[in-house]
Amino acid sequence: MVTSLISFVIGGIFALIIRLQLSQPNLRIVDAETYNQLISAHGVTMIFFFVTIFLTGIANYMVPIMIGARDMAFPRVNLLGFWLVPVSIILYYSGFFTGGALAQNSGSTLQRFGSLSLIGQLVSLGMVRELGPVITGLMVAGRNASGMASELGSMVVTEQIDAMRALGTDPMRKLVTPRVISTVVMLFFLTIISDAFGIAGGGVASSLFFGVDFHQYWSTAWQILVFQDVFMGLAKPVLFGFIISSIGCYYGISARGGTQGVGRATTQAVVASSILIITVDFFVTRLSMTLFGG
Repeated sequence: MVTSLISFVIGGIFALIIRLQLSQPNLRIVDAETYNQLISAHGVTMIFFFVTIFLTGIANYMVPIMIGARDMAFPRVNLLGFWLVPVSIILYYSGFFTGGALAQNSGSTLQRFGSLSLIGQLVSLGMVRELGPVITGLMVAGRNASGMASELGSMVVTEQIDAMRALGTDPMRKLVTPRVISTVVMLFFLTIISDAFGIAGGGVASSLFFGVDFHQYWSTAWQILVFQDVFMGLAKPVLFGFIISSIGCYYGISARGGTQGVGRATTQAVVASSILIITVDFFVTRLSMTLFGG
């Protein structure tokens, strides 16, 4: 919801500038090149606005029905996705500025060889294949793996899990399954949004610091992507989501020793999930390059 409102406000500002420029041609609000870039940015922003609403609706209403645990999955998806304001905002900003930093570093190197037009391809490949999934996975791991471990660990040490078993309720189905599936689904969507923000941040940095044409940047950024790149970038968040949720739930269920045990389980869940994300990223990249080549 907050993400959609931010996109709507930014799109409204762009639309207002464009409207004033069209209604008063003699009033030079912005130059011609900036005006064309605003039109492209306005379109991208509004597309992101509608895509965000669509993905949020799918996550909130379809996922609970699919896993048959609506009472637990609905709040799980909300907590793991777009309604978690601090993580969502930090995630989108981290993706945006990561793309911008990647564009600055690669642009300074490409400029020495007269290949500055390739900056869009480099940022797009870097964000979609590696940086987008890994950064999103690490950010979500730091927040949600620790949250799952501490929440389930507290239930273990206070014997709530034992009470559920005594009442004939399966803790795995009631507590673990919704968290695993919701994390996998929402991390998949969050990675897509992070990739988009990263590519957009690279475009802004390229235009501001290197004078790269905004249209040329976007056209080269999208054209370079092939099936292998998209498959690699979308397969990783599925695996990362499973790693984050399963490790967080495992250390939470295995917590022993009162409040100190819960603290240890929380720390171990974050460390283990972060290390496994980086390790699995290496092997998935190698496997994908072996299968598809390149």
